[in-house]
Amino acid sequence: MKHSLKTLLAVGTFLFLAISFSLSGLRQTVRAQTPDQPEAVCNDGVQTSGALYRICMPNSIGSWNGGLVVYAHGYVAEGDPLAIPAESTALANLVTFLGYGFATTSYRVNGLAVLPAMEDLTDLVAIFEAEQGTPERVYLSGPSEGGLIATLSAEKYPDIYDGALAVCGPYGDFQAQVNYLGDFRVVFDYFFPGLMPGSAVDIPPSLIADWDNHFATVIEPVLSETLTLTPTLITQLMTVTGAPFTPGEPAAQTLGTIEHLLWYNVFTVNNATDVLGGQPFDNVTRTYAGSDDDPALNAGVARFTADPAAQTEIAAHYQTTGHFTIPVVTMHTTQDDIVPYFHVPLYQEKILYPSIYTHFPVERYGHCTFTDEETLIAFAALVELVDNPNFPVFLPVVVR
Repeated sequence: MKHSLKTLLAVGTFLFLAISFSLSGLRQTVRAQTPDQPEAVCNDGVQTSGALYRICMPNSIGSWNGGLVVYAHGYVAEGDPLAIPAESTALANLVTFLGYGFATTSYRVNGLAVLPAMEDLTDLVAIFEAEQGTPERVYLSGPSEGGLIATLSAEKYPDIYDGALAVCGPYGDFQAQVNYLGDFRVVFDYFFPGLMPGSAVDIPPSLIADWDNHFATVIEPVLSETLTLTPTLITQLMTVTGAPFTPGEPAAQTLGTIEHLLWYNVFTVNNATDVLGGQPFDNVTRTYAGSDDDPALNAGVARFTADPAAQTEIAAHYQTTGHFTIPVVTMHTTQDDIVPYFHVPLYQEKILYPSIYTHFPVERYGHCTFTDEETLIAFAALVELVDNPNFPVFLPVVVR
């Protein structure tokens, strides 16, 4: 049974999706408050790569509509154990309630896992087919790093997936995402020297191990005092780096943005250097602007040269082309502090067939902070595009 947009929105009146991020791990957790929603029937297993997987089906016999939703989770720190995404229980219950099958995987590794994740997800579809039968439609969806995985997979595996929903991912320019996080760290170090051990491209293991305590006891008190006594320093930091910021907004929001971006610097740099075969951040020729004294800033900010091999690896395997031939839907908050909204126009500039693409901008602060209605509308739009694709028509060229 197909579910119309009206049906999906009706479900939204019963569903409350809350996406919360812990300050230490920024692990995405989705909590569903649907007391009458039946639980999915799930089966866990281990893929040949070592990744953990979960497949869930509607619990009512004969209620499967033939569709499969495959979920690509977001970034998990390298040191965390492999695990089924915490949000998968709520997502599985919702997806199967709508009549779809659901499948997700831990991936075989944590950290920067884009390439192995793509392989584990295609393998997961094969496992689903072996266990449940061949689905009529396969929809791939993912937030954050999972959003990049979804868009890259839409380009590479149109024979496996029928459509992709990518939310708040770095799909516009992965190198620009690397630069955004690196720039924030070097500008932070300029305005607040000595608070962060190591550098933007070299994180001491001791800082990784003690990050929560270090931020709470060393960094946060200084930032809180600065917000009270010299708030212009914070304003300059946010203006120069382009991090979402409105003067006078709640201090907790500003501190949250700073902590989120520093967390990603601490927990991604060393791993990314290993995965990419070198250090990818380069600001040697960058001109920073927006401070009270830009010449002093540019003279004093730390400079780093990227390893060419790392940037070559990004260009070859982590940059989207926009050349997909299956429908793609994206959704992004306009004030995303972790994966900025600038990825949207950059991605749209690449798209070869805009008639099979839809984007939903959400005017809100935060990373993946969507409501239930917004999420369901985006998914419904993907279903509609897959069922009724508006492919461009190419007329034959007649030479006279």
